[in-house]
Amino acid sequence: MENLTVKTRLENGSLDYKLSRNPAGRLELITSDDMIHIGVYPVRAFPISAPEEGLSLLNQDGQELVWIASMNNLPLPTQQLIEEELAQREFMPVIQRINHVASYTTPSTWDVETDKGHTKFILKAEDQIWRLTPTSLLITDNHGVNFLIRDLARLDKHSKKLLDRFL
Repeated sequence: MENLTVKTRLENGSLDYKLSRNPAGRLELITSDDMIHIGVYPVRAFPISAPEEGLSLLNQDGQELVWIASMNNLPLPTQQLIEEELAQREFMPVIQRINHVASYTTPSTWDVETDKGHTKFILKAEDQIWRLTPTSLLITDNHGVNFLIRDLARLDKHSKKLLDRFL
């Protein structure tokens, strides 16, 4: 594995921190005072509503080391390192089609197509479906896995009909 090091500079040009992936594949942060933090991990403040805004780099004890107001302000290599790490930590399949719902009373088994593939899950109660925005929903299954519907308008007619019974 390549040891990629990315230096991020403050607006005044001074070195703020250096982020790299060590030979073991873990993120390593070296702060401006030469403190080395191994095994740092990124956490989004608003992973659904504003995934590119507000992100922390935390140490293994969960203490914030760096606050990043916007991913868009970071150099592309830094963004890529952080996105790679987030992809390993975050799992939120996006529902693209609802094939079948076994029952219109809960608990019910849902058969869906997601961006991660075909799956089935059990919806324990109707209150496990949250409207995030006028066009997006978050559905939590009986194991605590979150499924996202980004845009209700993009669902096919059959999926909308099945979903309408729960909204």
